[in-house]
Amino acid sequence: MNTTNEPPKEDTSIDSLEAPTTVVRPSTTDATGGSTETHPTGYTTPTDSGSPNQPRRTGGIRALYQRFSIYLLAFILLLVVCGIGAAVLYLRDESATSSLPSQPLSQSTLDQLANNDVSVGEPKHTLSVQGNTVFSGNILTRGNLQVAGTLQVGSDLTLNGIRVSGNSTFDDVQVTKSLAITGNEAIQGQLNVQQNLSVNGSGTFRGAISAPSLSVGSLQLSGELAITHHITAGGSTPLRSNGAALGSGGTATVSGSDTGGSVTINTGTSPTSGCFLTITFTSKFNSIPHIVITPVGSAAAGLGYYINRSTSNFSICTTTAAPASTTFGFDYIAFD
Repeated sequence: MNTTNEPPKEDTSIDSLEAPTTVVRPSTTDATGGSTETHPTGYTTPTDSGSPNQPRRTGGIRALYQRFSIYLLAFILLLVVCGIGAAVLYLRDESATSSLPSQPLSQSTLDQLANNDVSVGEPKHTLSVQGNTVFSGNILTRGNLQVAGTLQVGSDLTLNGIRVSGNSTFDDVQVTKSLAITGNEAIQGQLNVQQNLSVNGSGTFRGAISAPSLSVGSLQLSGELAITHHITAGGSTPLRSNGAALGSGGTATVSGSDTGGSVTINTGTSPTSGCFLTITFTSKFNSIPHIVITPVGSAAAGLGYYINRSTSNFSICTTTAAPASTTFGFDYIAFD
C-alpha cells in the first residue's frame, strides 16, 4: 500500500521512439567525410553538412559569382582609366592650341635684362609681365606686334606702311609723301591743299567753290552762269595778214586772243574796198565760230563793214573805201 502522496508515474514507453526490437547501430563515416545514421529499416541519412550533393552545388554558384564580380570590376576600372586618359589628352591639346606655354621670370633673369644683349627664353616661350613696364631705350620687334588694348603714342609715329581695317580717328595726320586712297573718302571739315590738286575723274561740289584762279580744260555748265566781275579773255595773240583795203603804206595791228581782242587800222594813200586784214586763230575752232565786231571811231562807223569767217580765221572787210591816212579800229568777240 502506498502511503505517500506521490503522483503516479506516467508511462512513457508508448512515446518512446525505440521499440524492444530496435537495434541501435553506431554512426559511420562515409567516404566524403560526412557521418550517416542507420535507421531501423536499413537506409542511412546524412547527419551534417558534409553531404556531397548540396555543398557542391552551392560552391559552384558562389565561384561563378566571384569570377563575374572580378571581371566586372576590371571592366569598370578599364573604362575609368580610358576616360581619364582621354580627358588628359583633350586638356593637353586645348592648352597647346589656345596659348603658348609661359614661364615666369626669376629675379636673376630680370637682372640679366639690365645688361646689353641678353636672350631670354626660347622662341616657343611667352614673356608675361603682370605690372607696368617702362623701356628707356629702343624696342625692336622682329615678328608681328599685337596690341589687345589701346595703343597710345606720345610722340611721332613712323611707319613704312599702315593698314587699318576698321574705323579710325586721327586728330592730326601729316603725309610728307604720296597718299593713295582706293575707296571713297568723306571729309566732314575743311580741305586745305597747299599745292596743286589733280583730279582724274569727275568732281561734284554741293556748295560754292572759292578760288583766286581756276584753270580748266573745258567747262560745261548745266545751269546759269553768274559773273560778278570782269571777263578777261586770255591766251596767245592770233596772227594777222594785211589786206588791200588799207591802201598804199597802210598798217593794221591786233591785240587780244582768239576769244576777243581789238584791231587798229591806219590807212595809207588810195585805200580801196575789200578786206583790211585777216586774223588767224592760234587754236582752230571745232565749228565755225560766232564773230561779233564793233566799229571804234566815227571813221569806221561810216563804212559798210562786214566779215568773212571760218573755223581757222576771219577777215574784216568793207564795201566802201575808207578815208586815206585815217586811224580807226574794230573790237571783236569769237565763240562757238
